[in-house]
Amino acid sequence: MAYTDRVKQILSWYPSDNPGTLTNLARLLNTGALAGTGKLVILPVDQGFEHGPARSFGPNPAGYDPDYHVQLAIESGCNAYAAPLGFLEAVAGRLAGEIPLILKVNNSDSLAKTAAPMSAVTSSVKDAVRLGCAAVGYTIYPGSAARNEQYEDLRDIIAEAKSYGLPTVLWAYPRGALSKEGETAIDVVAYAAQISAQLGAHIIKVKPPSDFLEQPEAKKAFEKANIPTKTLADRVREVVRSAFNGKRIVIFSGGEAKETSALIDDIKQIHQGGGFGSIMGRNAFQRPHAESIKLLKDVMNIFAGK
Repeated sequence: MAYTDRVKQILSWYPSDNPGTLTNLARLLNTGALAGTGKLVILPVDQGFEHGPARSFGPNPAGYDPDYHVQLAIESGCNAYAAPLGFLEAVAGRLAGEIPLILKVNNSDSLAKTAAPMSAVTSSVKDAVRLGCAAVGYTIYPGSAARNEQYEDLRDIIAEAKSYGLPTVLWAYPRGALSKEGETAIDVVAYAAQISAQLGAHIIKVKPPSDFLEQPEAKKAFEKANIPTKTLADRVREVVRSAFNGKRIVIFSGGEAKETSALIDDIKQIHQGGGFGSIMGRNAFQRPHAESIKLLKDVMNIFAGK
């Protein structure tokens, strides 16, 4: 399809990137039900690695099969499908470019409890090229004692990915030297978005921020600048503003499974706040198939302004 003015505008925000990287970024923006709108809904299925198979796929046993998830992404009209190496290797050879793939190149399990959270690099940029991916994905944990090593690894991954014409989707999940409530605090999530943009991410994934301020210094700054935080739309607006005044694509996770009405309310607030879309895993694939399809299409309709 021809690039819309909105897609052209978004691509203009990345003037230092090479044509290959911009082409793959455009491919993500021009696929699926939201093609051309500048919005994204991505299905990520790394939860089997992160949380274990029963916790992830037990509610909908069809999800144990890698084929199920990519077909769900295609049938519902998602912009892309993201997963670790094993899940992508199980399906990529049969897809022939039917949907853009994002290789999640680092992952962690929940078996070990560590004071310095850090994901292991479990695949490579060359794997992403071999599998025909449109982008690579990586997770950082701002606040972790191991954050600097993560940032340094990411520096090399982004540079290599760009050399092959691949953009980077960055999962930014604050953890470590923070309170549990602070992991989703508005000041912390906005800070994580800023760090992600500074590190060179093309697309930034964060959790919906809560109306809580973790850092005393940030609380003073929010109060002095009179930054509103009462509604989720207010908070999303501040997170997007923190990513280069909205000139980086910021999408929001669906989080833990919740009731449909609450999830739809969150999506409406994310849309009102200027969020670029959603990356929704468990809230989609843990539902029965027909319900999953309807939910994802309803979410896309909200971001399309329907």
